[in-house]
Amino acid sequence: MPNNQFKKSELYSFITGKASTAIARRLQKNFKQAGVDITIEQWSVLYHLWKQDGQSQQQLCDATFRDKPSITRLVDNLEKLKLVKRVASKEDRRSNLIFLTAEAQQLQNQTMDLANQTLNEALEGVTNGQVEIAKEVLHLVYENLK
Repeated sequence: MPNNQFKKSELYSFITGKASTAIARRLQKNFKQAGVDITIEQWSVLYHLWKQDGQSQQQLCDATFRDKPSITRLVDNLEKLKLVKRVASKEDRRSNLIFLTAEAQQLQNQTMDLANQTLNEALEGVTNGQVEIAKEVLHLVYENLK
C-alpha cells in the first residue's frame, strides 16, 4: 500500500532537493560574503579530499555522486585555482590521484566554519529528534532506490 502522506508534487519537490538547494544557495552566499571564491561543487570535492587526500577521480565520483566528466571539469578548475594537483598513480598509470595544495588546506577551517554556520541557520527551530527522523527517512529512501 502506498505511503503518500503528502501531495505527490510536494513530496517529489522536497525529496528531489528543495531543502538541499536552499542550503546550497545560502552556503554559496555565505562563501561570497566571506570572500571565498569557490563554488559549492568545488567545495564538495575539497571536502572529500580533506577527509582523505590523494583520492582517484573515480573515488571522487563515487563520493560526490557525480559523473566522470563533471569531476574532470571540477578538478580542472580546482587546479587552475591552485587548490589541487594531479599526480599519476604508481599502481595504475591510467589513473591520477588528486592531492590538496597548501592553499586548499588553508581554506578548510574557514569553509567548514561557514558550512556549520549555514547548517545552524537552516536548522533553526528544528529539534535534534526531528533531524534524526529526517535522516532516517532520507536514508530509507536512498536504500530503497540504490
